[in-house]
Amino acid sequence: MEYALLAVIFLLVIVIIVLIFRMRKAPATDIDELANKLRFALASADSVREIQRILESLPRDVLKSITSSEAVRSGKLNELLATLELTHYDRLFYLGGEPVDFVGIKYGEGVDFIEVKTGKAALSPAEKELKDLIECKMVNYVPLSVKRIGIAEEVEGGEGKVD
Repeated sequence: MEYALLAVIFLLVIVIIVLIFRMRKAPATDIDELANKLRFALASADSVREIQRILESLPRDVLKSITSSEAVRSGKLNELLATLELTHYDRLFYLGGEPVDFVGIKYGEGVDFIEVKTGKAALSPAEKELKDLIECKMVNYVPLSVKRIGIAEEVEGGEGKVD
């Protein structure tokens, strides 16, 4: 039994030594492949033309989708950053961007409807319409009184009973 165990240990040691000293083959680098990768990695005139050709072959709606989603994200970020510049208002309400981004109130001075735009962004049709209403002084203050509805009365008055 001891001889068998020693023989197994001896075999394992030989296998380990062979594996350690065995020559490892390094894969030969293909010069043409490296040159091809380097050619596309550098922004040469050829690669720029190739990218332009690929972009022109994409459907317009795909390009519009990519660029508009990026514009929406940057617009939301700019709305967030705009709140840092709007601290001079007594009250500031964020409306989510449709049709305006903020309503700022300066008590004793007025109410401002604030639309955050970046770059050369134009007003949407709804934003233009709201702007026209404001400029024509067609803005009203509407108090709304809500009476209790029947469901709320049943829940409050039923004392745990459900009909």
